[in-house]
Amino acid sequence: MKGVEIVKAYYNCFNQKDWNGMLNLLDEDIRHESNQGDVRIGKEKFTEFLQKMDVSYEETLTDMVFLSEESGTRVAVEFVVNGIYKKGEEGLPEAHGQTYVLPAGAFLEINKGKISRVTTYYNLALWIELVSK
Repeated sequence: MKGVEIVKAYYNCFNQKDWNGMLNLLDEDIRHESNQGDVRIGKEKFTEFLQKMDVSYEETLTDMVFLSEESGTRVAVEFVVNGIYKKGEEGLPEAHGQTYVLPAGAFLEINKGKISRVTTYYNLALWIELVSK
């Protein structure tokens, strides 16, 4: 599979809540750089992140646009996050089922047919505003 195809499969798994499918597309030493917080290295830390996210958020991504450079080793994705805030996290507003629609993007790197880096960006201040209404 080419880089864009791998990334499309990854986000398709995300939308289907197929966490094992997502994990199978990752390199063992995946570097995960989320918008806020520490960099996570390795599938174990990524799995912990997915589990925490699954408890606190119900999200589906729409309006996805995939961009790649010629070699297909780097892929950028722009999308809209359609979510429900199910369980509050420390330092964030209290959760009570608020819905939100938030633009976001990600940069992914492909190495030997696996995703070796995922860097995600969104406007945290806007998300806080949306779930604080």
